[in-house]
Amino acid sequence: MIALIGVVAYLTQINSSKERTIAVLDESGQLETVFENTEYTTYEIFKGISIETAKQQIKEEGQYGLLYIKQPTDSISVTGDIVFYSEETPSLTVITSLENKLEKKLQDITLERQGVDLEMIRASQINIDIAQESFSGKTTSKIDNVLKLAFGGIAGYLLFMFIIIYGNMIMRSVIEEKTSRIIEVIISSVKPIQLMMGKIIGTSLAGITQFVIWIVLGTIMLSMISAIFGIDLMKVQPEQQELVQQAMQSPDFESKVQLAVTAFQNLPIFNLIIAFIFFFIGGYLLYSSLYAAIGAAVDNETDTQQFMMPILMPLILAVYVGIFTVVEDPHGTVSTVFSFIPFTSPVVMLMRIPFGVPIWQQLLSLGLLIGTFMFTVWFAAKIYRVGILMYGKKPSYKELYKWLKY
Repeated sequence: MIALIGVVAYLTQINSSKERTIAVLDESGQLETVFENTEYTTYEIFKGISIETAKQQIKEEGQYGLLYIKQPTDSISVTGDIVFYSEETPSLTVITSLENKLEKKLQDITLERQGVDLEMIRASQINIDIAQESFSGKTTSKIDNVLKLAFGGIAGYLLFMFIIIYGNMIMRSVIEEKTSRIIEVIISSVKPIQLMMGKIIGTSLAGITQFVIWIVLGTIMLSMISAIFGIDLMKVQPEQQELVQQAMQSPDFESKVQLAVTAFQNLPIFNLIIAFIFFFIGGYLLYSSLYAAIGAAVDNETDTQQFMMPILMPLILAVYVGIFTVVEDPHGTVSTVFSFIPFTSPVVMLMRIPFGVPIWQQLLSLGLLIGTFMFTVWFAAKIYRVGILMYGKKPSYKELYKWLKY
């Protein structure tokens, strides 16, 4: 993984450091001033030659491309009045950057031709940023909502991926022990429910340990790659870097940074951390017990497909509700209801909490989650107890129902 990241960063750096020479043939004679050389892009202005001669020269010199402006500025209005000639398909960011330069200059020329004072136009431009404040006097902004959505989305995605990865690991582990018949030896010394819970908790701790190791080693090795090979892991394309610099030069850039800092301070950090831990653990244990039951009920992974969809559907539904409903109305009926349903609450409630959820709702949702987990463990243990000793028979839902009565 680290090598792959290093290779991608290295290739990106090579691509970013590629110098381009773009020739410009401007028959209008009014747009040449917008093309200023940058670190990796050089503009060569052609004058007094035909388009065919310019194209031939570009091909012979192997330059990146030719920008041809073939109409006076008062006639440029449709696609085809400005053409970019190149041997290969040009970069989208290059074309977008050229379009932005030309559009702004053409707009200024058009306004001046109509007798409009450009300085007066610029002075009259007003950027509106509506302030937000609760009735209790707490101020917020649009950036607050972005940070809240980011936290909720990341938390929900981490839980979703953790369940998928390590839930499947638990299921495969049970199937492996069952097919190797080692389970018959183990079950003689421990109760099925103890064995199942030990497998769930052990795999969970192993997964957390893996994540910690990945983070620590990843940070160390990425730093070593950056220092030894001189690879800038944060390197961006020249055109993207130009856009970033333009944004930083904006007069309201500092105010936006201050709003972002204030928005971060407004987040209920302590509540978010505690809720994330409890809902993450509760949601994972709930789904893990079901994965363990599936593993005990079948003899191979092929037979698990019929049981996987009913488990994955609530999880997928929770992600969609979080993305399309919580974002629009975090305190609406749909968002609130799904944040109490145990199979969807770990994801939906984590996405709602940054927007301010009463503590009693969080505790009620967590209580329902824990209660459902305890019931699910009992339910899964009944299947686990019979299934781990059952061989050579493909189970059905009807068969699982019979196992619950044993």
